[in-house]
Amino acid sequence: MPFWWHPETILLVFLAVMLLIALSNLWSLRRLSGYPEPLDFPRVSILVPARNEERNIGPCVHSLLAQDYPDYQVIVLDDSSEDGTWEILRTLARGDRRLMVMKGKPLPPGWIGKHWACHQLAQASDGELLLFTDADTRHHPYALRDAVAALFAEDADLLTALPREEVRTWGEKIIVPIISWAVFSMLPVGLCHMLRAPVFSLTIGQFMLFRRKAYEKTGGHMAAKGYAVDDVILGRLVKAQGMTWRMVDGADRVSCRMYRGFQEAYDGLTKNVFAAFNYALVPFFLTYLLFGVLFWAPIVHLAGGVMGIFPPSSSTALAILAVAFSILLWGISHWRSGLPVYLALFYPVTIAMIFWIALHSMILAATGHATWKGRTLVKHRIKWW
Repeated sequence: MPFWWHPETILLVFLAVMLLIALSNLWSLRRLSGYPEPLDFPRVSILVPARNEERNIGPCVHSLLAQDYPDYQVIVLDDSSEDGTWEILRTLARGDRRLMVMKGKPLPPGWIGKHWACHQLAQASDGELLLFTDADTRHHPYALRDAVAALFAEDADLLTALPREEVRTWGEKIIVPIISWAVFSMLPVGLCHMLRAPVFSLTIGQFMLFRRKAYEKTGGHMAAKGYAVDDVILGRLVKAQGMTWRMVDGADRVSCRMYRGFQEAYDGLTKNVFAAFNYALVPFFLTYLLFGVLFWAPIVHLAGGVMGIFPPSSSTALAILAVAFSILLWGISHWRSGLPVYLALFYPVTIAMIFWIALHSMILAATGHATWKGRTLVKHRIKWW
């Protein structure tokens, strides 16, 4: 059989394409700090939904109130927290008039809690620009100034930034890197900026800067009220209505520890993974089948050779090359994202874990048992495409 028909050769072609995407993103995914000073400083409303965030909300709000920007407000909504979040917010609000805190209204039927909170926040705001961010984020003092500069320089209606994800426990180190890897290896950002199709976008809910008119034109969070991945939906709506979506690398200006420990990371991704495919079975299964074959088949081949199951052949060298490509691919993502580069060696474990999370995510969504922060998520109809 000619070498170009070997399965390992086909895998190498796929990996080479992903490597090209990752390398292109090193150039096209601009740093948030890399834009010229804005000529105008419109009023910005920074909007933070918070539910049971007593360990995060203080540092987050302090970082937002330390922004080097002339005209902004911070509004934090307590979404029926059952811990000390509200007491912390009330204390913080006494010290700075730029901070407004509010209690969320009861959750209406058909809404996901965070989306309802964001909807209320947008209604309470008065900024020309709206920055939605999460309670577990931390912001450099120049983050807002640089984000406004990037929005204007890119002439964007929605600017989203990929933050630096902090990982400390081994559970986080194994699971969380899949997020930044998916962006760097599967989303050719420069090409996505040029293409108008809504599917060519991925919005990060930890940092979404909208022009108010654009947010309102999409229908805001009301248009995504029942979808677990409101950020993805809003980004696609921006493109669908002919507006401009842009993504930047915010790792030098925004950091986030999304989850603390294995269980939180597992539960968080379980909530989102199937929803990211809009509950469509065929693209969901094809994507994860491709992941499994790309990253596990060469390892199985090499292991079989070591155990004498497969005789030595030219495909062995191709399998070695495929493993090297995989390590390089994950290493590029980790390095650019500020994650420990040595974690690239554990990519087979990450893929195995995300495979299981994806399956669990689909089962929970199909049975209506998906939950987050003590609430059952809206059940969606499962479809083929």
